[in-house]
Amino acid sequence: MSNKRTKGVTVVRPIVYGNVATLLPQKKIPDSDHTHKWTVSVRGLNNEDISFFVKKVTFKLHETYANPQRVIEHPPFELTETGWGEFKLTMKLQFVPESGEKPVTLYHNLRLHPYEEDGSISTANKNKPVQSFQYDELVFTEPTEYLHSLFLQHPSAGLPPRSTPTNPYSVQAEVDEIRKIEEATKKVQEQLTIYKNKLEKTTKELDDVKGELERIKK
Repeated sequence: MSNKRTKGVTVVRPIVYGNVATLLPQKKIPDSDHTHKWTVSVRGLNNEDISFFVKKVTFKLHETYANPQRVIEHPPFELTETGWGEFKLTMKLQFVPESGEKPVTLYHNLRLHPYEEDGSISTANKNKPVQSFQYDELVFTEPTEYLHSLFLQHPSAGLPPRSTPTNPYSVQAEVDEIRKIEEATKKVQEQLTIYKNKLEKTTKELDDVKGELERIKK
């Protein structure tokens, strides 16, 4: 199979990446201030196999970790560690050499704590596992014939119509998210209109006062 590009073809592969974290029992790790055990991972939707086109994943951790760059060359593409702080990490996906594709870097904010809506840490749920995952799509425009053949051999089911307890990602979830964004945008526009009207009113009142002062001076 050649590396010739398949003109007019676009392949989309859904992925899910993020982390799960659990609170460590006190003094689980002697002489350490680590409070949580966490696992960061990147995988296919519904745990679909991605190793047929992903050769390896390099996880880049906070610089305070020994050997902060960890390379995982076999599925599952995940890494387990312990720690006490949250930080932004990267996941660099490198594809099989025959694909002719450049690496893709994903960014994830490691989450250890459950949070309330106001951003404060929830103490009521501190002993429950914390999950922070997001859905994304890898888009391959005019993939090589080799890569295209791999995708044909490993078809993806794609997003299901509705969410399930084990899979929150669905077409309906996307529709709901778009609706929420549209509603939030509408509220912002309404507030902007209110503030604009207030500004125009205040500006007019200020101009009136200035005019009155000029009249008095004369």
